[in-house]
Order: sequence, then C-alpha cells, then structure tokens
Amino acid sequence: MMQIDEIQRRLLREVADLHQVPEGAYNIRANGAAVGRASTANIDIVPKEDGSGIDIRIKPGTKNESVHIPVVMTQSGLKEVVYNDFYIGDGADVVIVAGCGIDNCGSGDSQHDGVHRFFVGKGARVKYVEKHYGSGHGTGKRILNPVTEVTMEEDSSMEMEMVQIKGVDDTERTTKATLGKGARLVVRERLMTHGGQRAVSTYNVDLNGEGSSADVVSRSVARDDSTQKFDAKLTGNAACSGHTECDSIIMDNGRILAVPGLEANCVDAALVHEAAIGKIAGDQIIKLMTLGLTEHEAEEQIINGFLK
Repeated sequence: MMQIDEIQRRLLREVADLHQVPEGAYNIRANGAAVGRASTANIDIVPKEDGSGIDIRIKPGTKNESVHIPVVMTQSGLKEVVYNDFYIGDGADVVIVAGCGIDNCGSGDSQHDGVHRFFVGKGARVKYVEKHYGSGHGTGKRILNPVTEVTMEEDSSMEMEMVQIKGVDDTERTTKATLGKGARLVVRERLMTHGGQRAVSTYNVDLNGEGSSADVVSRSVARDDSTQKFDAKLTGNAACSGHTECDSIIMDNGRILAVPGLEANCVDAALVHEAAIGKIAGDQIIKLMTLGLTEHEAEEQIINGFLK
C-alpha cells in the first residue's frame, strides 16, 4: 500500500476502514509525517507552509467524491498538534473520513491533537466520519484531543459520526459550530471507556440563522473505573430548532456526568435537552441467558447493540 508496517495497516483498518490505497483524495499520516497523499481534479490537498497540517479545498459543485485523512502513531512518546482546514465549495456533496489510531507499546505517552476547521459553503452537504482507537501493551498513555470547528453557510448541511470504542486512555473532544440561515447539523457520538480512562465531550453550537437546526446525540458506556463528561450547549439566536441527548450505560465503578446547556435569545428558538444514565436492566440479561448466553456474553451483546 505505502511504506507502512503491519501495525500501522491494522490501525488504518480500524479508524478508516482502509484495506488499500483509497479512491479519491487522501492524506495519510504516520508517526508525524505524511506517507501518502493524492489530490483529484476537484479536491486539492496542500501542505501548510509551516508544516503544521494541510489545507483541503473542494471545488463548488463537487459530487460523489471522498477525502481520507487518517493518522496512525506507533512511536511511543511522540506528541503532535496538527491543523487541517477544509474549504467546501457551494453545492458540493462529499464524504470526509478522518480518525486517529495509536498503538503504544512503550513507556512514554503518545498524543495526537488534531484541529479540524470546516468552512461549508452555501447548499453544500458534508458527511464527516471521525474514529479514534488505541492499542498496545505499554505503560505509556494513548491520548487524543480532537477539536472540530464548523462554520456553515446558508442551506448547508453536515452529518458528523464521532466514534471512540476502545483503547484511548484520555481524551478531550471539543466541537464548536456556527450555523447560518437554513443550515442543518446532525451529530452522532458513540463512546466507550474502560479501566481508568477519562473522556470529556464538549459541544457548543450557535444557531444564528433563521430556520437553522442542530441534533446532537451521544450514546456512551462507562465501564470499570472510567469517567465521562458530556457537556452540550445550544444557543438559539434566531428562529431555529435544537436538540441534544445523552443516553448512557454505567457499569462497575464508572462515573458519568451530563451537563445540559440551552440558551434561547429569540422567542422563536425551540431547544430541547434529554439525558438518561442507568445500568443494564436485569431482565434483558436474563432473557439473553435463557437463549444460551453467559452473563458476560449477554452484557456484550446488549452493549454492542446499544452502540451501533
């Protein structure tokens, strides 16, 4: 595929479902350096002059194209901050796949902080998939701190799938969005922590345009001694609609904090928050055990279905 080892290939499969060189535009980063990059006639990927990241420019009207920008790290103790800016032209319709996988088998902490800024043009449609994954048996931590900043123009839409299921020791996930007239944002977060892991998810969405809407939903599972915090704030500055939801399963000695934030600055702003935190119902486990599953297998089946 490229000059990467088998562990890095496995990480690419986990975070970006890549088994070979992707079609379309891509930039693949391994241990702090680009190991593969390609542009297309409609999508241009250019390194920033200071080496801190890349600019991705998508021409107006681009349809049925994709961009892959995964990051993999296998060097223990490596820490980096990368800035990637996306300029999506008016009327474009694209899929962007990001994500980071860290395999740390050493004693030093490995950390990737990715700052992704999106400028979504009028009438453009974006599907953004970001997956995080950690592995390795070293004592060093696997740390990921993604920042996503979105500016959406009139009648644009963006669907974000944010997934972290395994192996990340510490993460602070920050998402900020500003929506113009008729803009629509949908976020689906899936998160699981275990051991002594910590995860903080913060969302701040400003609904500035008439007819704009946001739907932010998080589903999470906290196992063992892990901790989670979900902090979501919607600010309605015009006639708009907004909904946030935190739906969580707590297990063992896990801890979960859900912090709702709704601010209406317009009489026609309709904002709703929902939150539910609880353990797996005993009758669900018993029902699956009657079908031949062990208690552990029943719990895993329920969690897998919950996080789908």
